[in-house]
Amino acid sequence: MPRTLLLSVQFHDGRYHGAGDWPPAPARLFQALVAGAAGGHALPQADKEALTWLETLGAPVIAAPIVRDGQGFTNYVPNNDLDAVGGDPGRIGEIRAPKMIRPRLFDAADTLLYAWTFEESDGVATRAQIICAIAERLYQLGRGVDMAWAWAEVLDQNESELRLARHGGVLYHPTQGGAGAALLCPQQGSLASLEGRFRANRERFTKPEAGKKTQQLFSQAPKPRFASIAYNSPPQRFLFDLRQTSPDAAFAPWPFTRTAQLVEILRQAVAERLKHALPEQEALIERVLIGRGATEADKAARVRIVPLPSIGSPNTDPSIRRVLVEIPPNCPIPAVDISWGLSVAAPFDAHDSTTGEVLFEGPRLTPSSGQNMLRHFGIADPEGARLWRTITPAALPQDISRWRINPSRLRESSKQKSGAERKQEEERAAGAVFQALRHVGIGTRVEAIRVQREPFERKGERAEAFALETRFAKERLWHAEIAFAEPVRGPLVIGDGRYLGLGVMVPLRENWRDVIIFVLPAEANIDLAEGPALLHATRRALMALSGEVTGHVPRLFSGHEENGRPAASGQHKHVFLAAHDSGGDGRIDRIVVAAPWVCDRSMQPHRSMRKAFDEVVSRLEAVRAGRLGVIALGQSVSFLGDEPLIGPARVWESLTPYRATRHAGRRKEPEAALVRDLITECTRRSLPKPEVDILEFWAVATGGGLTARVRLRFAVAVRGPLLLGRDSHRGGGFFKLLR
Repeated sequence: MPRTLLLSVQFHDGRYHGAGDWPPAPARLFQALVAGAAGGHALPQADKEALTWLETLGAPVIAAPIVRDGQGFTNYVPNNDLDAVGGDPGRIGEIRAPKMIRPRLFDAADTLLYAWTFEESDGVATRAQIICAIAERLYQLGRGVDMAWAWAEVLDQNESELRLARHGGVLYHPTQGGAGAALLCPQQGSLASLEGRFRANRERFTKPEAGKKTQQLFSQAPKPRFASIAYNSPPQRFLFDLRQTSPDAAFAPWPFTRTAQLVEILRQAVAERLKHALPEQEALIERVLIGRGATEADKAARVRIVPLPSIGSPNTDPSIRRVLVEIPPNCPIPAVDISWGLSVAAPFDAHDSTTGEVLFEGPRLTPSSGQNMLRHFGIADPEGARLWRTITPAALPQDISRWRINPSRLRESSKQKSGAERKQEEERAAGAVFQALRHVGIGTRVEAIRVQREPFERKGERAEAFALETRFAKERLWHAEIAFAEPVRGPLVIGDGRYLGLGVMVPLRENWRDVIIFVLPAEANIDLAEGPALLHATRRALMALSGEVTGHVPRLFSGHEENGRPAASGQHKHVFLAAHDSGGDGRIDRIVVAAPWVCDRSMQPHRSMRKAFDEVVSRLEAVRAGRLGVIALGQSVSFLGDEPLIGPARVWESLTPYRATRHAGRRKEPEAALVRDLITECTRRSLPKPEVDILEFWAVATGGGLTARVRLRFAVAVRGPLLLGRDSHRGGGFFKLLR
């Protein structure tokens, strides 16, 4: 029968000075229990057996008080380097090092709860009772100034769950997936490691004799053994439908360009309802729900109301039919109270100002019966997504506002905005997106950002349309597309208007990367002439990785069929590789790995192929290139914007020579043969027919055929990378765009 050991800790002062973790890690509590139980240098045998049993239990559920960061201060302490001042204790002031201390503040009446679950059996009940007795000997938790006391109880599972639910603080549940903050927890051997550390600390200083001299040696004690367990405390989310009050209760769509007005109406109605029910908490409701008087420390506790535009199909009307309410774990107002206020509020009703009579009944928020819409916004998606786009524009800081041209003076050349000015504006906006991500706590590395005024969705709206009746100037609103190096889980709402429904982002599900570029570190120092050898080694590395990931080496990376013969289907079905010298110094600083369907547009990839390409290439970290040694690759990146190797652009020029796919025979016009061969090659790759300028050409004597440097001019902009010709899989026929 499952039972729960519930241990409660209360601090003498509402302060905790422990560095690093909050809540205090179970390992800290375990050490505090050992310290309280120990009598001198020994533990009673019964206590030792009980603590050994406790370390075998799984990580506990933790209920912690709501905390705020206190005022920090710097304390100067010796850095244990007396030898730096000649061993003179009188000069200890010269080696003091700063140490920052910032306490966490909470209500001293609140308690910390740690709940361990165990199966009741013979002898276990006795050990649990011994832990209860040990808990009463605890005297501090954290630093020496964090005086505390504790008590423990053995409860049935239902009673313990009720106690945790009534705690009123933040619940931290251990997870197996690695999400959330990592806390150290006791594991088998933790008690023995603490005893070994205690014995080693008693013998840190030894004085071995070397002849007539006696030296004093210091030995660092071994660190205790604890397991790092991830704890996750997700916010509580409630989904509501915006429906009419008619009998059929149809949806009441709201224009999604007026999302900020909807949020203001809803939160004001809920605030009034809660203030009427809880008049003593009026200031708290204003601060947490409305944001009036909120400080920087209150942002993590604020309730967020997010209207969700209807999406899922290119032809869907994006009006708002559902509203998501996100209540952070640190919110001081109980989530059930906020949910109740939203359910019973009548935000759209019209009343008589004198009698209070309801003149008109507007739509209501009703709890949603389905949660399918949430997946379109990346919510509760364990995989996450790399590529995200705004559906409502993000409000970026005031200092990146665009310079507006007076419409009456558009024809004056001196008042027209140049391309350079437009580029600078977009670069500043992209930099502000980085800042907006930092504000919402997204630390995942960003590969690329694209900003624009136009929407990404077919039925979306330009950014300016959302500025009406808001505090944000229309110049501050931008649509953004963000590519992360690793998948990010939703919901993702960024910008200064994130509490008004602006900056809502949606993930792109099929976001596997088709082109990955590795930026080599400067110390690689590989000559451009060594490109073929480096690319050959890169292909072999990808083949080895693909065998590890998929269990066999597929044609996608080997270029061979299952029977070992070279692939000869007429389409290009294996990866393209290229080396690039972006600095122009003759040294390779980039390796491009492109999927075959990117370079040969006639190929239609299966989803499994795109997934395999991304997973295998993303794992590439180093290449063993024979005499070139082991080449450590830099971080892999993908590009969304205007990049010299990717484009898009109308004019492209050779970086490496183009080799004709067909032999020119005995024709006397090799230049014309090259032009025909290039046009045919582009047609086979489903590229537009280009105009071809031969910049330089020559014939390779031994089986090389015609080779040339060329310039291609397309009627429309074409996206790269462009790798064409006989040796395009090995970096030949590689093009860059012309500005």
